[in-house]
Amino acid sequence: MAGAIACVFPGQGSQYVGMGQDLHEAYPLVRQTFAQASEALSFDLASLCFEGPEEALTDTLNAQPAILTLSIALWRVLQESPFNSPRLLFFAGHSMGEYSALVAAGALGFADALRLVRRRGELMQAAGREQPGGMAAVIGLDAAMVERVCARVQAETGGVVGIANYNSPGQIVISGDHASLEGAMSLAGEEGARRVIPLAVSVAGHSALMAPAAEAFGEILENTLIQRARIPIVANVSAQPLEEPEEIRRELIVQLTAPVRWVESVQHMVARGVDTFVEVGPGEVLRGLIRRIDRGVERKGVGDMLQ
Repeated sequence: MAGAIACVFPGQGSQYVGMGQDLHEAYPLVRQTFAQASEALSFDLASLCFEGPEEALTDTLNAQPAILTLSIALWRVLQESPFNSPRLLFFAGHSMGEYSALVAAGALGFADALRLVRRRGELMQAAGREQPGGMAAVIGLDAAMVERVCARVQAETGGVVGIANYNSPGQIVISGDHASLEGAMSLAGEEGARRVIPLAVSVAGHSALMAPAAEAFGEILENTLIQRARIPIVANVSAQPLEEPEEIRRELIVQLTAPVRWVESVQHMVARGVDTFVEVGPGEVLRGLIRRIDRGVERKGVGDMLQ
């Protein structure tokens, strides 16, 4: 199917104070979406997004529902526009952005998704307190080299360190316990990484250290209504399309401990005919990653689609 669109939804790290404020003023649908979220979360989400403080918005417990809310508000505005939806072939979300994709695809209700990402954040923080760790971006090494670095350090320390995100060629995020992470960061530098950047997170996301969170989250998902997706979601874990409720449920559990295969996800969509990616959410992080994965595709934001 040539000339197809994929809508992609960003994850944690895309938030910033002031995000969505102009849209909130311009579109009743955006105001309604924020009001729904504030009611579900029992606090004024719009005020937090527009006024901060930054440290409160950046807190995992708030950042995830905030990004989800703005993403769904933008998706709703896009649906009301002359957006040519028959050309929409796939959804995909980066890490927590997968929840936004599931709401857009009709697999998850918005209120349920808010509750899930809030609880997901709580469980991740609890797992992080039990087994402290962190994450770091490795710039300028290929994935195979970073995999070898992590395997060597893990064998030496007996700890946990591995790839959390295959973001783009030359940009890999690693995750693990503090000692193993420090070792991998140092070795990556010795192996020729251009930069190794510690990330401002307090948990080792997408690693084995999140296993307690995954187990508890699985029990919550058992009691959550998940429906068949109207449009396939390309999964973080497998980089393959998902539609069925049980597949989606498994994905959301395993995703907590498995790496985000973003490069393969984008490549899969391109191979299936996608030539335009629309980023639905705050910021432009995914457009930047997609540009480095495949320079031949178009990359747009919601604003481009509304003109």
